Amino acid sequence: MSDSHGSGTEVEFDPTDPKHNQFDLVREGARRDGVEIVHYQPRFAVAGTKREKRIERTIAFLLALTGLSALAFIVIYVAWPYEYEQGYHADKLYTPLLGFTMGVALFSLGAAIIVWVKKLMPEEVSVQDRHDNNPNLDERALTAATIMNMVDETGIKRRPLLKGALALGAAPLGIMAIMPLGALIKDPHPDGETSPLWTTGFKEGVRLVRDDGTPIRPGEVSAGGLETVFPGIPHGTGLKYADSPTLLIHLREEDAAEFKPRKGYENAHYGNYFAYSKICTHAGCPASLFEQQTNRLLCPCHQSQFDVKDSCRPIFGPATRRLPQLPITVDEEGYFVAQSDFREAVGPAFWERP
Repeated sequence: MSDSHGSGTEVEFDPTDPKHNQFDLVREGARRDGVEIVHYQPRFAVAGTKREKRIERTIAFLLALTGLSALAFIVIYVAWPYEYEQGYHADKLYTPLLGFTMGVALFSLGAAIIVWVKKLMPEEVSVQDRHDNNPNLDERALTAATIMNMVDETGIKRRPLLKGALALGAAPLGIMAIMPLGALIKDPHPDGETSPLWTTGFKEGVRLVRDDGTPIRPGEVSAGGLETVFPGIPHGTGLKYADSPTLLIHLREEDAAEFKPRKGYENAHYGNYFAYSKICTHAGCPASLFEQQTNRLLCPCHQSQFDVKDSCRPIFGPATRRLPQLPITVDEEGYFVAQSDFREAVGPAFWERP
C-alpha cells in the first residue's frame, strides 16, 4: 500500500514508523479496507468548555439515573412483598414497580449513549468501496489502532466524571439483568422439605367444596354433568392453592359400566363419581370442557382431549400424560371428601418429575 503526497509519486506506508500518530494509522487502516475518511472533526476545538462540561453532566446524570433505577429494581425484587393478598395491598405494586424501574434504567442508558455519541464524539463521514482483498500482516497493527482510537474518541480517558458515572450506572444494571436467575438456581425445598410441585390442598378427609365454600353430596351433580371443586380448607379456593382445582364428574350408568380404571386406582372413585385434576398436563391450561356424548374432556387452549372412560387418557392434541385422578369417598355426613392427595404431580411435566 502506498501514500500519495501530491507529486505524482507514491510512498509505501509503514505502520511501524514512529512519525505516524494514532489517527494516521486509523486513516491508513480504513483506506486499506476501501474506506476513505473524507471528513473528521472533533465536537469541541477547545477541550473543557462550559458547553462540553454541561453535556458531560447531562450524561453523568443519565448514567446515575440508570444505576439508581437498576438498584431500585434489585431492592424491589428482593425485599418487596409479592405474595398475593386479598384486597389492595403492597403486593399489587410488585410487578408494576419492577417494570417501571427496569424501563427507567434502560431508557436512561439508551439516552446517555445517544447524547454521548451525538454531542461528544467527533463528526465523521466515511466512504467505503466494496473489495475482495485478503487481510495482510499489517492488519493487526491497524485494527488495534482503530480500536484504541475509538476509545480515545469517546473522551472517557480525560473525562473522569463520565468514567465514574459509567461504572456507577453499568454495575447495578448488570446485576439487575442477572437477578432473576437466582430464582432458577435456588433450591425451592431445602433440608428435605416437601416440594410444592408434589402436593396440593387435598389430603385425607378434606372435603370437596364449590368456589363459594359449600360442600357437595352425591346427587347434587346430575348424571352426565360435572362440577369444579376445591379443597375445603382456608384459602382453598384462592391462588394459594391454584394447583388444586378438580373436576368432579358424574358418569351416566351405562358409561360408568365401561370405565377402565388404572392399576392401583380401582377404588379411587365413588360409585359413578370420578375426580380428575382440572389442570391440563400439556401446558397447565384448564381442561374444563366436557363433551357429554363422547365423555371427553377438552382443553380449549391447545385442543388436547382426554377420554374420561379410560381414566382420562390423552387421545388427541399435544398432551402426553393422563389427568391425575383424585381418590374420593364420602364422610359420615354424606359429603364428598378426598381419600388422599393426588398420587402424582398435577399440571404439565417438569424436569424433576420421575
